Amino acid sequence: MHKLTGSLIALALMISVSAYAQRGHEEEHGGGRVGGGYVPPRGPAPRAPQAHAAPAPVPQRAPAPHNFRDASGHPEVPHVHPNGEWVGHTADARLHMDHPWAHGHFVGGFGPGHVFHLAGGGPSRFWFNGFYFSVAPFEFANCAGWIWTSDPIVIYEDPDDPGWYLAYNARLGTYVHVEYLG
Repeated sequence: MHKLTGSLIALALMISVSAYAQRGHEEEHGGGRVGGGYVPPRGPAPRAPQAHAAPAPVPQRAPAPHNFRDASGHPEVPHVHPNGEWVGHTADARLHMDHPWAHGHFVGGFGPGHVFHLAGGGPSRFWFNGFYFSVAPFEFANCAGWIWTSDPIVIYEDPDDPGWYLAYNARLGTYVHVEYLG
């Protein structure tokens, strides 16, 4: 009996150590679980300027959807890894605004110290704490799983696209570009 118990304990320890080592490897490389309440400590780093690049033409039709799933279990939309890497924060000519911040600047607070809960609406117009926003129309599909009456949202400034903010959904670990409406 003691021999069987010892063998079972040894087997359980081997499985635990293997699972722990795999989890550490996934998190080190940006894998691991996305969302689940994780709030990035900061927004994305500014993109590196492109040397001698001509401005990208504004597409006449919607481009093919991207797939941002970069690891098993990760969403197909822009998301943030547990190591703080913002997946999918790439240049997009559709984010150009002729009149950035036409409705003013958001002053409710940015980053992890300011977690808000959605209070209603949908992608075209949503609100929390008396602040109103709109998701970039070409990103509506990226927030299809959001619960517009309760999800925890954190707002970050977009360092590359004047007039846009990033709304990060802590439940899902995904984000979209949003315009402040007032």
